[in-house]
Amino acid sequence: MTESERQMDRRLERAILELLDRRGPTATICPSDAARAAYDGEGDGWRALMEPVRRAARRLVTAGEVEITQAGRPVDPAKARGPIRIRRRAR
Repeated sequence: MTESERQMDRRLERAILELLDRRGPTATICPSDAARAAYDGEGDGWRALMEPVRRAARRLVTAGEVEITQAGRPVDPAKARGPIRIRRRAR
């Protein structure tokens, strides 16, 4: 992994956490919200960040920071298929 890729990984993790911090404690975000927040360019280039955002969310699940949900319920990130939401882990 290059330094540039590591920097983007950290940037995506920060984007997820910052977006969640701006919302209520039980609010969720879509991975596309974080991709758009981290993307510097114009147009829909943020779409290329969707899988990296999902990977960032999985790392944050492992760290105990967030949960990945489908239909409002936490799911195993390794088994999640289709649309997901991300929320802060209940403490």
